[in-house]
Amino acid sequence: QVQLEESGGGLVQAGGSLRLSCAASGSIFNIRDMGWHRQAPGKQRELVARVTAGGDIKYADSVKGRFTISRHNAENTVSLEMNSLKSEDTGVYYCNAQVVEGFWSPAKNYWGQGTQVTVSS
Repeated sequence: QVQLEESGGGLVQAGGSLRLSCAASGSIFNIRDMGWHRQAPGKQRELVARVTAGGDIKYADSVKGRFTISRHNAENTVSLEMNSLKSEDTGVYYCNAQVVEGFWSPAKNYWGQGTQVTVSS
């Protein structure tokens, strides 16, 4: 089993910054993609940013230029630096990882428990 532990959410004023962190632990052989999704009230969960093991990065158009994702492969961690926050960035942010637990194992998708980000206008 694999656990994803998130930290760093909170309340911030519009224009402010927050940093989210996520650490994966447990039965890990390697991790393919790691990333962040978010879900606003009444909306579907959406991709915010993801990074492959090789360092390729994808951002949602709505966060390009404001958010930066980074990953530390040796420590199985991923972070999301969020700047110039807007009220529409409010939501629960979930860490996500595609984990391979053994040499012959397929990748499994794991999710963190979510951390609340609230941006006040």
